[in-house]
Amino acid sequence: MDYADILYDVEEAAAIITLNRPQRLNAWGGAMDREFRDALKRADADSGVRAVIVTGAGRGFCAGADMGNLNTIAAAGGEDVREDPRARASGIEANYHQRFTFPLQTKKPLLGAINGPAVGLGLILSLYCDMRFASDQAKFGAAFSSIGLVAEHGVSWMLPRVVGIGHALDMLYSSRVVGAEEALRMGLVNRLVPHDQLLPATKEYARYLAEHASPRAMQKIKKLVYDAQFTDLATAIQTANAVMADSLREPDFQEGLNAFAEKRLPRFEGISE
Repeated sequence: MDYADILYDVEEAAAIITLNRPQRLNAWGGAMDREFRDALKRADADSGVRAVIVTGAGRGFCAGADMGNLNTIAAAGGEDVREDPRARASGIEANYHQRFTFPLQTKKPLLGAINGPAVGLGLILSLYCDMRFASDQAKFGAAFSSIGLVAEHGVSWMLPRVVGIGHALDMLYSSRVVGAEEALRMGLVNRLVPHDQLLPATKEYARYLAEHASPRAMQKIKKLVYDAQFTDLATAIQTANAVMADSLREPDFQEGLNAFAEKRLPRFEGISE
């Protein structure tokens, strides 16, 4: 697929996806949606990619849905989106096939490099990243109540899990903009760095994962952590113990032991299946 609304690059072991509509503060539209999904699949299929970074071009991360699209949706009486048939399936897997939950399916760690405003759908996109690194110019806002809308696309489920119910309701009730330092205090972001150090810091973390962590182990850890949000403790324990038993038979386990004994970095194989 050729990309018009995003950029896709691979640097060392990190795929970097840049939302690229800077003249519209990277407002989300149908083309960007399709291209972003394709880019995540592309990164998953590349065994040399160990982590994925998503950021925005220009002075914003994502200012939310393109307002022109919203006007079209309103005139039509609803959102014109073809539903994934798997979204109505039973069991845990349905959670990964809702309208904007697709980033949770990615095999690789997904790191948000939030370089500016992340509002509305931009906030939602950031929440579906595994971790959020923020520049000191980052800003976050729900924006829904101020235009008579409610928290959609899972934000009412994800946001309380990241920041707690009180902080989540504050953001959703008020639609106020939360600055980078407050976002760090409430746990919305994992790290706060000077603006010009945002991408270097995020790339450095991706490089650390590439050098120290088994890609297969990270893939399984990610699935276990998100699956556990949709089940009970006993099921989570039983599932993880079964995966652990399988992991003991993986080549990465022996390589990890050898690297530890030899005091060197491990040489793990990538994943692409």
